[in-house]
Amino acid sequence: MRLVFAGTPEVALPALDALLDSGHDVVGVVTRPDAPAGRGRKLVASPVAQRAEELGLPVLKPDHPRDPDFQQQLRDLAPDCCPVVAYGALLPQSALDIPAHGWVNLHFSCLPAWRGAAPVQHSIWAGDEVTGATTFRIVKELDAGPTFGVMTERIRPTDTAGDLLARLAEGGAGLLVATLDGLADGSIVAREQPEDGVSLAPKITVDDARVDWDLPAHLTERQIRACTPAPGAWSVFEGERIKLGPVTVIDEQVPPGMLDVRKAHVLVGTSTYALRLGDVKPFGKKQMAATDWARGARLENGARLGAS
Repeated sequence: MRLVFAGTPEVALPALDALLDSGHDVVGVVTRPDAPAGRGRKLVASPVAQRAEELGLPVLKPDHPRDPDFQQQLRDLAPDCCPVVAYGALLPQSALDIPAHGWVNLHFSCLPAWRGAAPVQHSIWAGDEVTGATTFRIVKELDAGPTFGVMTERIRPTDTAGDLLARLAEGGAGLLVATLDGLADGSIVAREQPEDGVSLAPKITVDDARVDWDLPAHLTERQIRACTPAPGAWSVFEGERIKLGPVTVIDEQVPPGMLDVRKAHVLVGTSTYALRLGDVKPFGKKQMAATDWARGARLENGARLGAS
């Protein structure tokens, strides 16, 4: 089949590479417009755009997919199907109708669970033991289209959102190719999603990522892993934000938010058990081990995280 791939971030690259290595013909790429990045805030092309440009593929960067000029460019490419991985823009019906086989999305959950922008983060935060990836035909309603295939993946006890997403991106690339193979030869049938079991996974904001030390330790530990690497879990120390890497639950008790500084590690209290801090990133400084931060800041027992 003739394919126009839609995707933007690095997590979409395994699927693009798998499609390029398949028997299908990738004739173009749709991605988000160049965005400011780095200290200089210079405009930088998306990872998908950079890969496509290296390969000499046509790259379409519409401000919005409803743009008539974009839709005409897409028609000119004459795709049979548009596979999608983390494109990042809502598609109007007029764009959905262009390819004969529609737009087929690779979504990183077992639908209908965790529809939305942050399925991997929410699955970790909720304490799920298993998640996966699903291919489905995009319809107007969010992540509600009929599904083609699914793969499952166990969530490991130490998985961050970044760890889990990387594995799903690799495994999901094969699922996406298999789905398109089935569409090409007519061997795959779309199935409507069940009405039961729907859960939502909206984008996690920076405010959502602030740690509440009055919660139980297991909830805070999951929150921090879910927010790693983005948007990054954080708390406040002496009036300034400090970012927190993954932590470990310890069978000791320390008052919520209070720091217990020891030679080999630094503990912080919650409403249940203490957490051993891993890496931290103080405001304006590089990421470092919690013990190095404690030494440099000359922390004493009784200091607190979370006080604004």
